[in-house]
Amino acid sequence: MKQFNMYLEKLLPYLIPLIVLLGVTVLSGAQVLAGWVKWIFAFVSFSSCLRLNLLQVKQAILFPFPVITGMLLLQVIVPVIAYTSGLIFFTDDILLIAGLVLAFTIPTGVITIMWSDINKANTGLTVTIVILNTMVSPLLVPVTLNILVGTQVSMDVPGIMLGLFWMVVLPSLAAVLFNRISETKAQRTGSFLAPFSKIGVLIVILINSAVVAPYFQTISMRLIFLFFLVFGIACAAYILGFTAAKVFKWEDATAVSLMYTAGMRNTGVGATIAVTYFPPAAALPVVLAIVFQQFLASFAGRLVQMYAKKQEKKGRSSTKTSEVMDIFRGRREG
Repeated sequence: MKQFNMYLEKLLPYLIPLIVLLGVTVLSGAQVLAGWVKWIFAFVSFSSCLRLNLLQVKQAILFPFPVITGMLLLQVIVPVIAYTSGLIFFTDDILLIAGLVLAFTIPTGVITIMWSDINKANTGLTVTIVILNTMVSPLLVPVTLNILVGTQVSMDVPGIMLGLFWMVVLPSLAAVLFNRISETKAQRTGSFLAPFSKIGVLIVILINSAVVAPYFQTISMRLIFLFFLVFGIACAAYILGFTAAKVFKWEDATAVSLMYTAGMRNTGVGATIAVTYFPPAAALPVVLAIVFQQFLASFAGRLVQMYAKKQEKKGRSSTKTSEVMDIFRGRREG
C-alpha cells in the first residue's frame, strides 16, 4: 500500500488535469453523483489528518509569528488580491468575481503537508497552519465572501458553514482525536488509507468537473483569460509566502512552508462549495485552479531546490574566501 501511495503521489500532477478533462467531456454524466461528494471528502479529510504530528504543532505555536503571517496571507491578503483582480477584469460578472474570491478564500489543503515535506520545509509550521485554517474555515470563508461580494451575490451562509464543518472540520477533529488516543494505530491506519484518500480526491474532482462541464463546451478567449488570471494569482500567492519569510529573515524551511500554505488551496472543497451553494459559473475559477495546482506545486518545489543549491554554493564560496583571508592575515602577522 505504501508503494502504491508513492506511485499515486508521483502521478497526481498528471492524473488531475486528465480527470478534469474527462469530467468536462466524455464523463460529464458523473454529475449525477454530486450528492456523494460531501461524504467522499469527509473521508479524504479524515484519512489525510491521521498522520499529523501533533508535537510539531506544539513547537510551531511556541513561535507564532510565522503562523500569524501565514493566516494573514491565506485569509486576508490573497483574497483581496483575487477580489481586486476580479473587479478590474470582470467588472460585469459578479459570479466570476465571487468564484475568484472563493478560489482563494477556501482553506489550504492537507496535501500541502506532502509538498512541504518533499521540499524540506518546516513541517510543524505547515501542519499548524493547515489545522488552524481548517478549524476556522467555516467561519472565515463565509465572512470573507460576505464582506467582499455578499451584498451582490445570494449566498446560503449557514449552508456553507455546515458544508465546511461536515466535510473538513469534524472529520479532521476525529482524526486528530484518534491520533491523540493511539498515535501508532492512527499512523498505521493513515498509511493504509492514504492511496484511497487520493483516489477519493480524484473522484471528487471528476464529479465537480462534470457539474461545470456546460461552461467548457465553448473554449472562448474569456475562459482562457480567466485561466491565466487564476494561475497568475496563485503564482503571486506562492511568491508572497516565500518573500514574507525572507523579509522577516526567517530560515529557508519556514519560507518554503509559507510559500506552500499561501499558494495551495483545498480546491476539492472549494469546487464542492461552489457547485452546492453557488450558481455553476462561480465554480469555474476553482475548477481551473484544480487543473494546474499540482503542476504549480511541483514547479515551485524545483525552483526552491535550485535556490537552495545556489545558496549552498554561495555559502561554500564565502567560507573559502574567509579561509583564504584568515591564512593571508596569519602570514602578515607572522
